[in-house]
Amino acid sequence: MSPKSMLGVIVLALAVLVGIESLYVVSERERAVVLRFGELIEPNVQPGLHLKAPFIDKVRIFDGRLLTLDSPPERFLTQEKKALIVDSFVKWRIDNVETFYTATSGDIRRANQLLSQRVESRLRNIVGGKSLQEVVSGERDELMQAITLSLNNIARKELGVEVVDVRVKRIDLPPQVSDSVFERMRTERDKEAQEIRSQGNEQAEVIRADADRQKRVLLAEAYRDAEKLRGDGDAQSAAIYAQAYNADTEFFSFYRSMQAYKETFRKQGDIMVLDPESDFFRYLKQSEVK
Repeated sequence: MSPKSMLGVIVLALAVLVGIESLYVVSERERAVVLRFGELIEPNVQPGLHLKAPFIDKVRIFDGRLLTLDSPPERFLTQEKKALIVDSFVKWRIDNVETFYTATSGDIRRANQLLSQRVESRLRNIVGGKSLQEVVSGERDELMQAITLSLNNIARKELGVEVVDVRVKRIDLPPQVSDSVFERMRTERDKEAQEIRSQGNEQAEVIRADADRQKRVLLAEAYRDAEKLRGDGDAQSAAIYAQAYNADTEFFSFYRSMQAYKETFRKQGDIMVLDPESDFFRYLKQSEVK
């Protein structure tokens, strides 16, 4: 290759390199600043294709999307000086690129660290002014809105970021407190269960005693009615017997004797020791004589 051709290739390569160094693209999902010798000359580059001074200007591009700061669980004290372990997270994004770069040098980890400190401070202040019931129960949404609004004002001014939302994932008691609370809850539940069992046993005794009383009353009434019916039956039977006896005395005696014979000799092998001259065999003797 001739020196002239070699020079042309070098010039072309330099031109391509200069062109590459002079052009840069910022997408809609990104935020960017331009630095010249470390000095901020373009604090908020808009999305699109842009030119810069090659080899002099430096472009810093940041993620402009919604980011998540997952803070580590922290221990806070409520108004009653009761300890709580609060696990929270924050949704945030860059709002003012110049302030963001100035405060964090464009380091997302540094931004998360600074934002985490402010979140902890706001949570500690607000939780410290509320009771345990207010923190744990239905007022949690109002607390989170208040924290979000307060933190957003500070973060915009100091860090150049917008805090979109602050949420609590979990609120726990410290392990040593949880064990004592659980033991107290179990004791209270055992006591309540014992009271319920005692009330149940008392009601069972009342129901059982009432059932026994009703049983005795029913048996007594049934016995009374049975005795009354039996007495009426005996009276009617005696009247019928008396009427039959008065109608034909001899036949009545004969019939009664036949019934006695039937009942007496019902089973084979029955033995009776009687005087042969007994009146019991009167009708049998009469049949033999005939």
